[in-house]
Amino acid sequence: MKQIEVVAAIIRKDNKIFATQRGYGEWKDWWEFPGGKMEAGETPEEALKREIREELSTEISVDEFLCTVEYDYPAFHLKMHCYLCSLLTEALHLNEHEAAKWLSKEELDSVKWLPADMLVIDALKK
Repeated sequence: MKQIEVVAAIIRKDNKIFATQRGYGEWKDWWEFPGGKMEAGETPEEALKREIREELSTEISVDEFLCTVEYDYPAFHLKMHCYLCSLLTEALHLNEHEAAKWLSKEELDSVKWLPADMLVIDALKK
C-alpha cells in the first residue's frame, strides 16, 4: 500500500482551533487541519511553516508536538505529524481550501472531519 507522510497545523487563537474545508478531490467538502506533504530534507517543523505559507499566506510558530496519527485510507496509508501552532501574522488567505472556521472545543463536532483528522480531534478533547 502506498505510504504518505504529512504534517498538520493545529492553529490556536482565543481558545479556538482553525479548521479548513477541502475544495477538491475525493474528499471535497470534508474538513481538515491545514498542512501537507514533507519534502526531502525538511524537518516536520520546516514543512509545516512552508505548507502554511503556501496554503494560507501567513506565518506560524510551531509551538508543541501533539501527536502522530496513522490511518489507512482505501488508496494509501497516512502518517500525519500534528503540531500545536500559533499565528505570527493575523492575515489568512485561503489559497487551496474553499472555506475555513475558527471552532471552539464545543464546536469541534459541528463539521465533517476527514477520518484521520477525527483522531486528532479525539486527542484535542482529552
